[in-house]
Amino acid sequence: MKIVLQRSREASVTVNDELVGQIDHGLVALIGVGQGDDDAITDAMAMKVHRLRIFNDDAGKMNRSVIDVGGDVLAISQFTLLADCRKGRRPAFTGAAEPTEAQRLYQRFVDQLRLAGLQVPTGVFAADMQVRLINDGPVTIVLDSDEIIRR
Repeated sequence: MKIVLQRSREASVTVNDELVGQIDHGLVALIGVGQGDDDAITDAMAMKVHRLRIFNDDAGKMNRSVIDVGGDVLAISQFTLLADCRKGRRPAFTGAAEPTEAQRLYQRFVDQLRLAGLQVPTGVFAADMQVRLINDGPVTIVLDSDEIIRR
């Protein structure tokens, strides 16, 4: 599983010019589910996201989590995070999970964040979406379960 987190002041996602999700401040999470990802990996990644201290405290140090600052998480599925660009000029997506399993694990990720007490608006799985955000900092963090969990 690969996740790109962007600390944001505000963010939204639209599908067919219809607003389907938005947050005032918090995190935008772009989530790519890979082959071999499972419930345990998904749960661990959700825990990592909601506990990650990437918001400033009163001293200006990154020492607070999205929960600590009362933020939300806008969760967007994005299989293109699993692109393999090692050969040729066209990316291959063979490392991405099959759509049914990817959707199940994406939804589990969202559910785990909600169980942690977060508001988690979402995009529409497998839709063509337009995501808008004001990146705060800018702070962008890339999480890869192969580096975080599978040691």
